[in-house]
Amino acid sequence: MTGLPAVSSVSLAAAVVGVAVLGAMLFVLGFNVSRLRGVTAKVGGSQMPTDPASPLLIAQRAHGNASEYVAYLAVLFLVVGFGSPAWVAVPLVAGATLARLLHAYGMLSARSLAQHRPASMAGAVGTYLFGVALAVAAVFTLW
Repeated sequence: MTGLPAVSSVSLAAAVVGVAVLGAMLFVLGFNVSRLRGVTAKVGGSQMPTDPASPLLIAQRAHGNASEYVAYLAVLFLVVGFGSPAWVAVPLVAGATLARLLHAYGMLSARSLAQHRPASMAGAVGTYLFGVALAVAAVFTLW
């Protein structure tokens, strides 16, 4: 290790914006689950749906899937934002953020969890690719 690198204000700003956007998305998805629980309760529906076409189940899975990735992406955003130049950090943070937004949109716009939407598939693949790239970039912040 050569000491602490100079922090790029652009890299750090990208990281903070990415964390904020993903955090807001997670809370909005959670609110949507609560909203649909209320709607479902009013009509006597199950709070534990198993039908893949249930709007509540779709919302639960969109929120659950986001929560599986958002926290770790936030850590990677901050590590890369603090230790990488803007030309590395900005595209990786922006790409991963857009991938997660695309995935959530794809899930919520599907009529059923059994229906694979191109948006959710592209978002999932983008999450994997940008996530691995962020992890590699995080390691390179040590040098």
